[in-house]
Amino acid sequence: MRLEATAPPCVVVIFGATGDLTRRKLLPALYRLAQQQLIPNEFAILGTSRQPLSDDEFRSLMKAALQEFGDDALDESAWESFAKRIFYIDGDLNDAELYQKLKTKLEEIDNEFDTQGNRIFYLATAPDYFGVIAKQLGAAGIARPKAKPGTKKKVWTRIIVEKPFGRDLESARALNKTLAAVFDESQIYRIDHYLGKETVQNLLVFRFANSIFEPLWNRQYIDHIQITNAETIGVEGRGAYYEKAGALRDMIQNHVFQVTSLIAMEPPASLSANGVRDEKIKALQSVRPLPADRIDEFAVRGQYGPGIVLGDTVPGYRQEPGVDPNSSTETFAALKLYLDNWRWSGVPFYIRSGKRLQKHITEIAIQFKEVPHRLFTDSDSPLQPNVLVIRIQPNEGISLRFAAKLPGQALRIRSVNMDFRYGSSFGVKPPEAYERLLLDCMLGDSTLYARRDMVERGWEIVTPILEAWKKPAPDFPNYEAGSWGPRAAFELIERDGREWRKL
Repeated sequence: MRLEATAPPCVVVIFGATGDLTRRKLLPALYRLAQQQLIPNEFAILGTSRQPLSDDEFRSLMKAALQEFGDDALDESAWESFAKRIFYIDGDLNDAELYQKLKTKLEEIDNEFDTQGNRIFYLATAPDYFGVIAKQLGAAGIARPKAKPGTKKKVWTRIIVEKPFGRDLESARALNKTLAAVFDESQIYRIDHYLGKETVQNLLVFRFANSIFEPLWNRQYIDHIQITNAETIGVEGRGAYYEKAGALRDMIQNHVFQVTSLIAMEPPASLSANGVRDEKIKALQSVRPLPADRIDEFAVRGQYGPGIVLGDTVPGYRQEPGVDPNSSTETFAALKLYLDNWRWSGVPFYIRSGKRLQKHITEIAIQFKEVPHRLFTDSDSPLQPNVLVIRIQPNEGISLRFAAKLPGQALRIRSVNMDFRYGSSFGVKPPEAYERLLLDCMLGDSTLYARRDMVERGWEIVTPILEAWKKPAPDFPNYEAGSWGPRAAFELIERDGREWRKL
């Protein structure tokens, strides 16, 4: 974890520069970093894609993206200064000629802007190209840093790989092997934008900078943990992609497991990147393997049908463009996991993630055990257990539920919340996740990026579920759009005498 610092000179090379990710996230994030003077004047962006464009045409495209997706009205003078450092070359990602053109252009930019040979290669392309690009960068001789003759300046090269990182354990291992043949592990940054969210980063501070919580953060005081990732949107025109992914691959294997590891990890020896990531992988390594012949006891899948979301009538998943009319791809998944270690033995982690649900929310709920003896038996309201809720989105913040007496002569008890919200408490809008993550990569801080063993462990955990779910689901669709998922998801937790939080 770092204190705020200005990035060193570098060039950010974006593969897939005309795509949606670049327009919506990457270019606006880099522009905001420039506005905040967190990147130096010795900085440039080099975009590449198949579409033939001149530098000026690409700059116009990026300006339009900022006007559409930026937070504020575009400052023309700030844009003019920023645009001078944006360049573009077109080519086929499979063609070695593109990478030679890239190499030549990078040398020109180094000479013009004194970017000192430092590079970030951002793979904002379809996953099928990740390995191809890595191999071509290696063949072109631009994957490993090289200092100019006669200079002692330290030069670095890094590569950022977007998700999905593989679609199963075998493909993830194969991609890791391909990357490792070209880059050192220290050069590889596997991005998960959830880890850039302010509330997720605050988990470490919340747990390890406050003495009142850590003594309670274990099986003696915690009854269970719920992690909910709910979206009101459907597949948003990405039906063809989602057909190959599904909720388990798309969200749980990466985003949700990253959050789970932060909740479950032990205190690190230091806040170095590997110090934190060592404890995260230990937490995931302790996840109890799911029995292949009893997957239904621990995992539930669902697919939305037609329904009403936020007052609008929406189609079912099978009616979405690009989706098989008989699809068995899950749009909802719920899991029950146990971590077999001293801290968490016997504490279930309930996880659910889905599309077209009733509300857009991502939160972690730590429910504490009930009081050992009920003193207030005369109260007309049943006591509810204490719950600590960490909201990741929207309205990032933390709340604690506890019991209090209502004013008056009668003994009446009601649950109340102590609520902390980032927006109201600090009066500033948290930075976008990609701002933080891009700056961290420039600074060489990989704390918030996934390490190789973390990615592969996530796939190991879900592999038995993926195998079991290869069989078509006979009851799909099994939940209405605008609901909270299939009935089986409620039964998953109710069998243990618990229930999902009402959100």
